[in-house]
Amino acid sequence: MKKPVIAIGLDAADPVLVEEWLAAGHLPNLARLKEEGGYGHLENLDYYKAETPWTTFLTGCMPERSGYWSPVDFVEGTYDVKEIEAYEFDEYPPFYALGDNYRVAAFDIPQSVLSDDVNGPQVLAWGAHSPQTPSHSQPPELFDQINEKYGEHPALHRDHGEWWNAAYLKRVHGAMKTGIQRRVEICKDMLSEERWDLFFTIFGEPHSAGHDLWHLSRSDHPLYGEMKGVFGFDPLLDIFQDVDRAVGEILDAAPEDAYKVVFSVHGSDNNVTDVASMVLLPELMYRYSFPGKAMMAVGNPNKDVKPHAWPIRMREWQQEIWDYRFDPNPLRRALKSVAPAKAHRRINRLFGGELAPDLTSQQELKQQGKDVCWQPTTWYSNVWKDMKAFALPTFSEGYIRINLKDREPMGTVDPQDYDAVCEDITRQLTELRNPRTGKPVVKKVVKTRDAGSNRDPNLPPADLVVVWAEEPADVVDHPQLGRIGPVPYRRTGSHRGRGFWFATGKGIESGAEFPDAHAVDLTATLVALLGAEVPPYMDGKPIGSFNKVAIAS
Repeated sequence: MKKPVIAIGLDAADPVLVEEWLAAGHLPNLARLKEEGGYGHLENLDYYKAETPWTTFLTGCMPERSGYWSPVDFVEGTYDVKEIEAYEFDEYPPFYALGDNYRVAAFDIPQSVLSDDVNGPQVLAWGAHSPQTPSHSQPPELFDQINEKYGEHPALHRDHGEWWNAAYLKRVHGAMKTGIQRRVEICKDMLSEERWDLFFTIFGEPHSAGHDLWHLSRSDHPLYGEMKGVFGFDPLLDIFQDVDRAVGEILDAAPEDAYKVVFSVHGSDNNVTDVASMVLLPELMYRYSFPGKAMMAVGNPNKDVKPHAWPIRMREWQQEIWDYRFDPNPLRRALKSVAPAKAHRRINRLFGGELAPDLTSQQELKQQGKDVCWQPTTWYSNVWKDMKAFALPTFSEGYIRINLKDREPMGTVDPQDYDAVCEDITRQLTELRNPRTGKPVVKKVVKTRDAGSNRDPNLPPADLVVVWAEEPADVVDHPQLGRIGPVPYRRTGSHRGRGFWFATGKGIESGAEFPDAHAVDLTATLVALLGAEVPPYMDGKPIGSFNKVAIAS
């Protein structure tokens, strides 16, 4: 007889954080789960780690197989990027699309799609962070019925704000707490409806909290202490404690004989990617392509580095960054350094002349119908055709595409020079230093192709992936290309390619230590626990003896 599987994901919950709070007694329900069953570590990609983890887990396939690398794709044959949102799952379906023989309830799964092969209710984008899929359900009326009975999730699409905005931080913290409690009631009621073969839900709140509240919790963050007084407690821990209580309530409502699995397929830590990938790297590639020229955040490497950019003058981060365009007029620069932000446009008009002429504003790009125009990477897009290499829009690592002849419409790099240019850019990147510490800012550079002629559509659009060091950097120095920054930080937490999983149920010994595994192995493990056959296309295998556990049950 099949035993039910209750699978609860904690989006972007980090194992280092969770283990610290488990040891301190802050998460009693997860602690009970660990004591009654087992616990293990998961790994995921250490690059494209913000874009791929949910697709990788949901399909059980690595991105080299699915071809899905990011919700933002480069359009080959143009110099455009487009938002494609979630993977279409045409070739590789979600693992829980098990057909008529399995009753499945899937609630609020991020970056997924409604599937005709799921025998049971599906609700998507109710409260997930960055769901990359519309708010809808199967049956269609279910979504509105849930909102009418329990209320909407108040943080859906409203968990993007600035770390310096106290009102936003308080609002989003309260919204997450409300959303968690509503999620609990929805899940408990769904569990009471019938004995599901698989009940599957994901808490998006740890993801949102990690981005917005990290600097208010972790003392090693450069901005820790800057927002003293916003909360009289640790708001990140507060959200995790609410999640812990919610998990306990849901599991208590589950069938006693069920396999109960709580997991995270990627984690979080200090944000080392947003500023480095979205601001510093595109400017570095511009200076590399046009020696002697600069467009953004020009600093003086012969002077002591300025303090962190604080207080922030603009309402939004991208507005603040736009004001860091290079101004060749020294008098105008001096006036703007002491004038309020609202006076900058008047000062610019007073002196005349164009600032950073090779940059295109967010407003202009939007009028042109361009996607992701809020990212500083795209502000350089009108000159990508003239560059040797350029940075692509990103939510994590730095992505560089070589402007290759015979591949790009107006390529500048000869195919026979592809390897040499990749090697030269890699060398330039390894020379970057954080002037605050003197340490390198680049951990490694991953070359994604064996040759520029490799046009495999399943490869990522980036030729080089820059994996940043673990220390946040708002400014970099290069021996030839100069100083870039400092510039204001964006989100204070970002992702890591590490996760965890707890599991209890028949055949799982108390206090078991599961072997280290990959996220795709957890996918295969859940399929095996359901008693289903693991599809041969999946890249993962059931972890340890879990295939035997499922068969034995």
